[in-house]
Amino acid sequence: MTPAEWPYRYGVVAIGRNEGERLKQCLIFAQNADLTVYVDSGSTDGSVDWARSRGVEVVELDMKTGFTAARARNAGFARLMQLRADLEYVQFVDGDCELAKHWPERSMAFLDEHPKVCAVFGRRRERHPKHSFYNELCDREWNVPVGEARFFGGDVVIRTAALTSVGGYRDELIAGEEPELSVRLRAAGWLIWRIDEEMTLHDAAMTRFEQWWRRHVRSGYAFANGAYLHGTPPERLWVWESRRAILWGLIIPLICIALTLAFGLLGLLAFLIFPLQLGRRVFHIPGTWPVRVQLAFFDLLSRFPESVGQLKFVRNKLLRSPSRIIEYK
Repeated sequence: MTPAEWPYRYGVVAIGRNEGERLKQCLIFAQNADLTVYVDSGSTDGSVDWARSRGVEVVELDMKTGFTAARARNAGFARLMQLRADLEYVQFVDGDCELAKHWPERSMAFLDEHPKVCAVFGRRRERHPKHSFYNELCDREWNVPVGEARFFGGDVVIRTAALTSVGGYRDELIAGEEPELSVRLRAAGWLIWRIDEEMTLHDAAMTRFEQWWRRHVRSGYAFANGAYLHGTPPERLWVWESRRAILWGLIIPLICIALTLAFGLLGLLAFLIFPLQLGRRVFHIPGTWPVRVQLAFFDLLSRFPESVGQLKFVRNKLLRSPSRIIEYK
């Protein structure tokens, strides 16, 4: 059997820009795959040269047309299929992530045993959860329940046939492209699963409040875009999350300000709705009391940047302005 006839099953598409040492770790662990494609979006740190020196297939995006992670993943997948059209599974991974040693074989084994499942993901962990509270928040966020899931994130194994059948990711989405693709895959009759396996180590490198804020502005934008595309029944994608952001991040603060202007010091009592909401959330979060209070506080606070993201989306739609990625690193 010649090399061209070898049964390739599993390819990796990694995307990144100026990830430095994080990308090196990502590609080193990804090269256990049958094929690896790295998609670079204008790096200036030597990422492209380093990847090629390791024998990795590199796709350099034309930055004149704008960058989105969705467009990068589609470009990587297209190249992967050009190299090996019979490839069965594709692993998408962000350039700041490192694949767990046994993840490829265990994810493929699960897909082999469950033909109705098109996408599988496992536990994504933050590499340095104790470096900052913001990193710890990320680590908690990624610990979603095991079992059937509505959505997957940036790190996922997908059947190539399923991905091709729905046309891949939406190139134009600057955020929330993975849940949007998940909606279309499930609408086509496929299932998505989270299994109890270690999948990736992620390096958020989020140490400043500004980074946390911008990350949630992006989430708010994604909520608005998802509701715009799939907000009608039966999916109603992110309709509740969008309404929640506007209510707590915009409408209620404006009402409180209006009451304060109208009634003076008495009107300030309206702002008590925020500590009351904080107290209500504390009782719905597991853990010690200090952890509960911290998580509840940042959860409530996130409504403000999320509402900013919502307004950015509305502005872009009304003005027909091109969307620009919202980065936090």
